This record gives sequence, C-alpha cells and structure tokens, in this order.
Amino acid sequence: MTKITHQHLLDTSGLYCPEPIMLLHTQLNKMSTGETLLLIATDPATTRDVAKFSQFLKHPLVHQEEDENQYRYWLTKA
Repeated sequence: MTKITHQHLLDTSGLYCPEPIMLLHTQLNKMSTGETLLLIATDPATTRDVAKFSQFLKHPLVHQEEDENQYRYWLTKA
C-alpha cells in the first residue's frame, strides 16, 4: 500500500454502486479545500465511477491502487 498523507478516511467496503460515490460526495462536501481523502472500496464499479466523479466535479484523483481484496483512491478536495 502506498503511503500518501490523507486527513480523512472513508471505508465503503461491502457497499455497491451507487453508495460508495454518494458517500464520497457527502464526505468531500464536509472537507476543507486542499484536504485529501482515502476512499477504500470493494466494488469493482468504483474503478470507473471514482475517475468519472473526480473528473466531473474537479476533485483531483491523486492516486489509485488495487489488490485482490480492495480498491483505494486518494482524492483532494478542490
């Protein structure tokens, strides 16, 4: 697992589309500009959805990685 500094953690393990993205949106709205969130997910659809969410709402997707158990995304609040 990559070591990227984040101020917030959102674990959506076990949840399926659209819940991870809805919770991501809610959490980012609570954050301050420039803060970074680590999103943990198990739904393979997040590989598509998080990138589109990031692009559409202009919150940079700093890094993403996956292993056999989960997907991890670091996003910075714009």
